Amino acid sequence: MFSNHIQNGIETAKLVWSRIPTSEDGELDGVGLLSTSNGNAVDSLDYEVIENHAYREEQAQRGKLYVGYYVAVKWFFALLIGIGTGLAAVFINLSVENFAGWKFELTFKIIQKSYFAGFILYVLINFVLVFSSVYIITQFAPAAAGSGIPEIKGYLNGVDIHGILLFRTLIGKILGSIGSVGGGLALGKEGPLVHTGACIASLLGQGGSTKYHLNSRWPQLFKSDRDRRDLVTCGCAAGVAAAFRAPVGGVLFALEEVTSWWRSQLMWRVFFTSAIVAVVVRTAMGWCDSGSCGHFGSGGFIIWDISGAQEDYSFRELLPMAVIGVIGGLLGALFNQLTLYITYWRRNYLHKKGNRVKIIEACLISVITSLISFGLPLLRTCSQCPEADPNAGIECPRPPGMYGNYVNFYCGKDKEYNDLATIFFNTQDDAIRNLFSAKTIHEYSAQSLLTFLVMFYALAVITFGTAVPAGQFVPGIMIGSTYGRLVGMFVVNFYSKLNIEEGTYALLGAASFLGGSMRMTVSLCVIMVEITNNLKLLPLIMLVLLISKAVGDAFNEGLYEEQARLRGIPLLESRPKYQMRKMTAKESCGNQKVVSFPRVAKVADVVSILRSNEHNGFPVIDHSRNGETIVMGLVLRSHLLVLLQSKVDFQHSPIPNDPRGGSAPIRHNFSEFVKPVSTKGISIKDIHLTSDDLEMYIDLAPFLNPSPYVVPEDMSLTKVYNLFRQLGLRHLFVVPRPSRVIGLITRKDLLIEENEDSANVELQSTSTSWAD
Repeated sequence: MFSNHIQNGIETAKLVWSRIPTSEDGELDGVGLLSTSNGNAVDSLDYEVIENHAYREEQAQRGKLYVGYYVAVKWFFALLIGIGTGLAAVFINLSVENFAGWKFELTFKIIQKSYFAGFILYVLINFVLVFSSVYIITQFAPAAAGSGIPEIKGYLNGVDIHGILLFRTLIGKILGSIGSVGGGLALGKEGPLVHTGACIASLLGQGGSTKYHLNSRWPQLFKSDRDRRDLVTCGCAAGVAAAFRAPVGGVLFALEEVTSWWRSQLMWRVFFTSAIVAVVVRTAMGWCDSGSCGHFGSGGFIIWDISGAQEDYSFRELLPMAVIGVIGGLLGALFNQLTLYITYWRRNYLHKKGNRVKIIEACLISVITSLISFGLPLLRTCSQCPEADPNAGIECPRPPGMYGNYVNFYCGKDKEYNDLATIFFNTQDDAIRNLFSAKTIHEYSAQSLLTFLVMFYALAVITFGTAVPAGQFVPGIMIGSTYGRLVGMFVVNFYSKLNIEEGTYALLGAASFLGGSMRMTVSLCVIMVEITNNLKLLPLIMLVLLISKAVGDAFNEGLYEEQARLRGIPLLESRPKYQMRKMTAKESCGNQKVVSFPRVAKVADVVSILRSNEHNGFPVIDHSRNGETIVMGLVLRSHLLVLLQSKVDFQHSPIPNDPRGGSAPIRHNFSEFVKPVSTKGISIKDIHLTSDDLEMYIDLAPFLNPSPYVVPEDMSLTKVYNLFRQLGLRHLFVVPRPSRVIGLITRKDLLIEENEDSANVELQSTSTSWAD
């Protein structure tokens, strides 16, 4: 009977393996470079408001009631994003904790009889979980691989990467995270939760998924990239808040790390979303405390409470704490460089061989990780349990299969524990809690900590970049807390009379490594304070973060910036390059030929230009009676495709509808020009025109943006860069120096108020004397 089950399992595995393609099928590679040469994988987003006649007519028809409804729906969506992200985090956490709980419980039961049988079971469970994760990613949702933060950062920077916000990406991210983290790989679920929150926000904004028939029309109120950007920002903050139970840290993470655009109204909605996430997670924790969550331990919903740590610190401790910051900067920069090299090699040489190689790679790393985590503790000798401290509430050794300190693994006596197994035979959340714990002095030997540091650092480097959802927050905390505890052991031995806790130095080490790798400061500082519930350590965390970031910046950029560059995501960083100070806007344009349209364009010319150019926007020019060229505005490629497809605006005459510059009544709603989120929209190849259609004309005046942003040709490229990035632009006109000035706007011209008795807008009266 048992042999039949094994045979059936082998046959099933062979069938699944035979269906895996051996080469790429054209899907987006979620862990490698994004193709930019074909124009299909990476596109820009139109955050600028296109104020054409259709938009202005729609705005004129909207009253105060509609504006109130519009704002109310935004807040309602912020509520839904918080609830959805919180529930997704609860599901991921419970699944990971239960899979890990079953794994450790079965393993500890088997090793009571045979360590070899326990080892086989341990490796097999991890293998199955990791295989399920990589299979889902490679076959179902390739864009769900990696942490997703570089891609979301690119989206909020104005870069649209196809596939990163789809429904299947969301499902792949959730299920893949459960398999990869539950399978014991050296990665975390916190980065993928940020991507998960962004996907939930995007799907809510577009009304669901049209491909899987899970959509509704009523939520489709936010049809512009500008509104969707705000929703995705709320989703990013919700992901961090759900991952770390750090709502304020989530808001600051969105502000500091991923967004390029921010305003006070968005701050309020992001804060509200994070607060909702905190309520959902807290409710789930209360439910789990009643024992309704199966094998759920104290991990999962992260809070490493070290409020019982040392109450104060001495001035003499600042030097070793500064050393921790330097170590974090060096190891963090080295981690970024190594992952960059390995990911580059993996993309250009290994993953080009197909999905089977990706699956083999992830499964091989799973086996290696299981061998190391099970085998290394066998080589360590057990230590005698310390004397029981009734106030500490720590049992030595802990009961088999339970979370906590002091694991009895391969020990001959009852009152012994294996310090290396205490780190390896835990979920990462519980292992970090053990490293942070106070009142456990001398629990770990320096040799065990150093062994774990070297091995886990290497595993984290080679695991990052595999075709599974992979976050680096928790692995970074694991690495930093290990060497932080090592420094703490040295300080305890050197300053024998001071009240020093090794767990405090583990916390500082974790902060230093994250600062040296990810280069975050304010948001990371708040996150560390929130997840440790100890405000007294705030100055020390600030110190090590500043030092580690400064040291890391001397060698390379942050982890997400490096990975974004490797994936081909054209990010506009917050600071322009130094060379831009010596360049002008005209020089940056080079000798490129500007492709433009006349106001009334022939259909055949429009089709020809769209087929021969990949540009997204085209200037529309006209000529005055004296022959002077007039720039009328900017028309988008997507708008031209809508006009060509509908054909209702075709006319026989090349004369404008209104020669004085006006426009005929609009036959389109503004929503018709909106580009879908989940698809690439209309292509010129999808439009079929007859020979008679090609001889027709289109008056572009009603459909162009009459007020695009314009800069003079001699403006410095630094100012152009700041203007382009801060306003979230996609196009910027460069024009000759204007010949005359028709007016000058100062601050007082922008301070307006609505008159209660009429619809007119008047200048605010003030007694202040203005200096224009």
